[in-house]
Amino acid sequence: MYFFESNNCHKHHRGSIEVICGSMFSGKTEELLRRLKRAKIAKQRVEIFKPCIDTRYSETEVVSHDHNAIPSTPVESSQNIMLMTDEVDVVGIDEAQFFDMAIVDVCKYLADNGCRVIVAGLDMDYRGVPFGPMPALMAIADDVIKVHAVCVRCGAPAFISHRLVATEGQVLLGETDKYEPICRHCYNELQQNKANQE
Repeated sequence: MYFFESNNCHKHHRGSIEVICGSMFSGKTEELLRRLKRAKIAKQRVEIFKPCIDTRYSETEVVSHDHNAIPSTPVESSQNIMLMTDEVDVVGIDEAQFFDMAIVDVCKYLADNGCRVIVAGLDMDYRGVPFGPMPALMAIADDVIKVHAVCVRCGAPAFISHRLVATEGQVLLGETDKYEPICRHCYNELQQNKANQE
């Protein structure tokens, strides 16, 4: 359990946690940006964070695959978010799967103190295993939306981000050169073919 000494999210606001999850290329970041832009139009004070590890499109912006962008603050650990959310109404967090497990307590603390917290991240890694803190964030969220890409092999709703390169580590940054969204049926078919070849 993590405790924080000070944070002044508006106490009169009703805090909440919203989680946007799904595979790669499903529009998670696009939906996060849409909600954050609406909050800005409503004159709410917004801060956006992403893990330092995510430098695919920009080191200082959250960028969707469609190249829509919004300025953000890259942070080394979830604890750093607490230092930069004083007097903030809405906190956006992208690529939450890359954060340490303390992100769960950070989000809970912010919401309990009146902040609207909007989190986007991969729910599963390339093997279909729940990714990092995402299951715990989904469990404590007020609202969870699962968005879907389109399977590049058959057109069904995609289930997983299938890795196209032969590396074993859970974290491998990449785009369409390293991943493709595919449905459960096509993924299982690929796994069966792979097992047969071995």
